[in-house]
Amino acid sequence: MPSSASSKKRLRQNKVHRLRNRATKSVMRGMIKTVRTSIDSGDYEESTKAFQRATKKIDQAAGKNVIHANNAARIKSRLSKAIKALKS
Repeated sequence: MPSSASSKKRLRQNKVHRLRNRATKSVMRGMIKTVRTSIDSGDYEESTKAFQRATKKIDQAAGKNVIHANNAARIKSRLSKAIKALKS
């Protein structure tokens, strides 16, 4: 357990940040799952709309450093590639 005042405060901040990051990641994963589900069902229109919504959440997570920027780019690229394959 922390003993100094600054380390106690840091512990409190870490708890808040961890919970906020978990919530952000959870929403992001749910959006990605929605996109993959619509791709699997073969619905191009719905998957495109879901991809646009998911892209926003992925970019927000990357902007807040919840995930790495390269990871965000890789996820978006793979989803986009799957949607393009679905179209053709």
